[in-house]
Amino acid sequence: PRPRRGSGHSNRRVTARAMASVVASLSVPARVRAGRAAVRAAPPAKTAAVKPAPRRAPARDIAVRAAAGDSCELDNFQRVSVLAEALPYLQRFAGQTVVVKYGGAAMTDESLKDRVIKDLVLLSTVGIRPILVHGGGPEINGWLKKVGIEPKFLNGLRVTDAATMEIVEMVLVGKVNKSLVSLINCAGGRAVGMCGKDGNTLRGKIKNPELGFVGDVTSVDTAVLSQLVSSGHIPVVATVAMDESGQALNVNADTAAGEIAASIGAAKLILMTDVPGVCTDKDDPGTLIRELTINESRDLVGDGVIAGGMIPKVECCVKSIAQGVKSAHIIDGRAPHSLLLEILTDEGAGTMITG
Repeated sequence: PRPRRGSGHSNRRVTARAMASVVASLSVPARVRAGRAAVRAAPPAKTAAVKPAPRRAPARDIAVRAAAGDSCELDNFQRVSVLAEALPYLQRFAGQTVVVKYGGAAMTDESLKDRVIKDLVLLSTVGIRPILVHGGGPEINGWLKKVGIEPKFLNGLRVTDAATMEIVEMVLVGKVNKSLVSLINCAGGRAVGMCGKDGNTLRGKIKNPELGFVGDVTSVDTAVLSQLVSSGHIPVVATVAMDESGQALNVNADTAAGEIAASIGAAKLILMTDVPGVCTDKDDPGTLIRELTINESRDLVGDGVIAGGMIPKVECCVKSIAQGVKSAHIIDGRAPHSLLLEILTDEGAGTMITG
């Protein structure tokens, strides 16, 4: 695979691991406070000859230890060294909007969910403007089962009759959305939950009468989203749109995220999935393609390398780039801190698609 976005590929690879280690270490303030308290309570040690401290290792050496599975905690200097290496990326994307489609195992596994939420808050804290767009398939299926409605699918798309649409809207907007908002706010962010109906954000039309109330996005109004991100809030968008009559429509989360990213002029669209990205062999993560152009993506679809469920995701990325998004990314939401690795390092964590 080609190095991503210029030189420094080999050094940045280990820095990515160090970044993950730093974020993890920064999430244990209680342990740090306990350690400081123990130091204050300890009796003064006997005075001994003091030798000059050895020069500390650079951040990439720390990262090598982390990549090798060394579980030792980083000291303050090491943490700062790693963060300093991320400075060019923080400067590049400060004030820019990043749309993240959140789904897959990262939504159902509590430990993964916690990491994603903290990474999102970290990005917001350093000046990047994230918008979180989410679906909630497993949660919807669970509630349909509770009320005795059998989920139905046609060509991989949920068939959404009136009764199912009522459950979809209830679960996505009332339960999943507010749960994510609470988690972000408890992690120190300022999240505001909404759905496509709010502020006319997502208008749509029925995609196929056989699918019921499944919609295609016809227009996006970014006024509310723009106000929220400009004031430091994190919009959390449930992908329920409405048609001209006000009827709720179930919209694919990837599609909604791509349309929002294009309409708001996002620097990045990031789709979190349960696969490493685009691979030449879907069963071998080692064949991950780290960077593709639009033309290369289309060629791989034509050759059958990109197939199945990856096709609509790649098409979503290609469409968003054609509409003005600078880059689109497909990453593995199961990988620790994949969101940070994709934005703040050369190597990234998945597949980046550009014009």
